[in-house]
Amino acid sequence: MIQLSVNGTQHQLDVPDDMPLLWVVRDVLGLTGTKFGCGIAQCGACTVHLDGEAVRSCVLPVSAVAGRAVTTIEAVGQSALGAQVQQAWLAHEVVQCGYCQSGQIMSATALLQRQPKPSDAEIDAGMAGNLCRCATYTRIRAAIKDVDAGGAA
Repeated sequence: MIQLSVNGTQHQLDVPDDMPLLWVVRDVLGLTGTKFGCGIAQCGACTVHLDGEAVRSCVLPVSAVAGRAVTTIEAVGQSALGAQVQQAWLAHEVVQCGYCQSGQIMSATALLQRQPKPSDAEIDAGMAGNLCRCATYTRIRAAIKDVDAGGAA
């Protein structure tokens, strides 16, 4: 049994130790906002927060997160910063197909948590590894800067 805190709720899970966190979140807990993209931690669609840091859940064994706080896209908007990021995404019409956006929002929120006023280079570094096939990168950058400027509040 693995004790796991997801979005503030404690879970006792009888899953294999090596099961990727992504499959625990999606298939066991039914939180399908976190997406499967590449399965090798290269695209960022599966990004969640682990104790506030952005991590790739597709390659992270659930045993490595036991006793730590996991936050998914379903709960990121419960924090003031997460809600501001989500609002900025809407204001800048970032989403096209939307598949990557939960991972993008999770990475952007983690970036802004540790660097409230990121430069373009810091945004590029903080968002590296989150791929968007629709190429909405300029909108993503503008949304992140809008949160920095407080315009999304």
